[in-house]
Amino acid sequence: MKMTMQKSWISGMLAALAASLCCIAPLLAVFGGISGAATYFNWIEPYRPYIIGLTVLIFAAAWYQQLAAVIHTKEDCCIPARRSFWQSKKFLLIVTLVSGALIAFPYYSSLFYKAPPKISANINIRNSYTYARFSIKGMGCADCTKHIDGTLMGLKGVTASITSFENAETLVRFDPVKINADSISHKIKEIGYQPTLTTNH
Repeated sequence: MKMTMQKSWISGMLAALAASLCCIAPLLAVFGGISGAATYFNWIEPYRPYIIGLTVLIFAAAWYQQLAAVIHTKEDCCIPARRSFWQSKKFLLIVTLVSGALIAFPYYSSLFYKAPPKISANINIRNSYTYARFSIKGMGCADCTKHIDGTLMGLKGVTASITSFENAETLVRFDPVKINADSISHKIKEIGYQPTLTTNH
């Protein structure tokens, strides 16, 4: 019983982590400086619904075992054996909540990123800046946009970066005296994506 319960919550936790790994990796890359981490797990994204379903099934089975054991103990005339914390409902509840938080990560991950500044269309601010637009390959989910924008905003000379997951492109405003489009493109490649410069003016 102990081994079965332990295997259940470990499997459930791993499945929950895998379900959001493609969105957790960009955050690790931003804060941990792990170049290319975001693209290592892009292949998981299409399977996310199935992994979430598997996680739910695993925890449903774990809770069934937990509750069935409690009912069996109540029906048994013998004195129930003392159960460790790792086999308790409290521990299973904690693991279930943590797994739920991992699955829901894509919905609140934006809290960990700084919002990129908006690029104004005002013609007056365009005289000293250059704009470059890149088509981007390799984004697995919408959180990859924050990875790209967060990285580019760390470059000297880049004043704004807006990446669109839907359009698979990045628009960058920069000071041509301090940086050029080739350096920006190289930085995007460095973190694991495939940029193609489409416009530079």
